[in-house]
Amino acid sequence: MRAQFQKPSRLHHACEEDRDVTETVTTESDMSRQLQGYSLTTAEILYHMPDHPGLLQSFLWQNYDLAPRFPRLIGFLDFWAHNLDGTLAQVCVAHRELVSPAQMRLVGSEWRLN
Repeated sequence: MRAQFQKPSRLHHACEEDRDVTETVTTESDMSRQLQGYSLTTAEILYHMPDHPGLLQSFLWQNYDLAPRFPRLIGFLDFWAHNLDGTLAQVCVAHRELVSPAQMRLVGSEWRLN
């Protein structure tokens, strides 16, 4: 599937304080997302450097997303196309389900050796 992207205009920076809070909350929600069908999605994004359009640069994006529609990845690419200066050239996507409900089981006992 190929999509047309418009030239981006500005760069967005995330606040460091917001990132610390997000990392704490994400750990708990990642497991529930995986049980809901989310898979680990990795995208290699090739884009033209703004100052040297003849050169391509690579950017790796990784997050939990729903295959095969990949709404979070599409949202990120949409953000990129409208807010960043590097024109997108190619996007390669890979995904892997890490946990499924059938792989989870309760442990009856635990022994610790010291």
